[in-house]
Amino acid sequence: MKPVLPQDNPKQDQQTAEVRPGRLRTVVLDPGHGGKDPGTMTKRNRESRIVLKIAQELGRRIREELPDVKVVFTRTTDVFIELNERSAIANRNKADLFISIHVNASPSSSRVNGTETYTMGLHKTNGNLDVAKRENAVILKESNYKENYQGFDPDSPLAHIMLANYQHAFMNSSVDFAQKVEWSFRKNAERPSRGVKQAGFLVLWRTTMPSVLIETGYITNPEEERYLASEEGQHELANAIFRAFKAYKGEVDAEG
Repeated sequence: MKPVLPQDNPKQDQQTAEVRPGRLRTVVLDPGHGGKDPGTMTKRNRESRIVLKIAQELGRRIREELPDVKVVFTRTTDVFIELNERSAIANRNKADLFISIHVNASPSSSRVNGTETYTMGLHKTNGNLDVAKRENAVILKESNYKENYQGFDPDSPLAHIMLANYQHAFMNSSVDFAQKVEWSFRKNAERPSRGVKQAGFLVLWRTTMPSVLIETGYITNPEEERYLASEEGQHELANAIFRAFKAYKGEVDAEG
């Protein structure tokens, strides 16, 4: 199978018009990792706990200010949820948007910092591939991962290229929301943005709605770690994502 290469600046394909939801009624918030899978970590902090707090604050803001939106969490405590179950929760709830929240890490340098928001697609750099490989390696903690993911090998670069062939029917909407998130991080939280990127993520693979994976910062950067672990930082990040969500919802509802 030949990999499908996404465009550098994705635009709506005239041959396959994307179907947008008439109104944004349901959002699924997915705090990454959890339980026996702490995600990236330092001596002081775990990704799984940081992202849970950010997701909970985001959910609170949505429920408080946009009461017409149903908020569903993939987890509300520090428990392990399989990747395919996360997307299944979104599909069962007929979500109009799926937001997976994570914390990044750089094994090569403690100076790397900034936010990134990913959509499903083919990685263009080894850095993007490394992020996807780290996030997808979670399946090794699952008992039936070879069956659940059709023999997917998280250590294989080729496997990630093949995974990227499953291009989302909602690619354009996903990129639209991702761009709003990164803009809001810069504008409303004054965070350095590393931009919107693409890679093959199993958690986004089977979702049947616009979906993004947000990397809120680098836990391996001491200054950014302190920010991510602080209540102020978590609230600022949640607020930035909320503002992006509100703007995106306004567009979707207007089109409906």
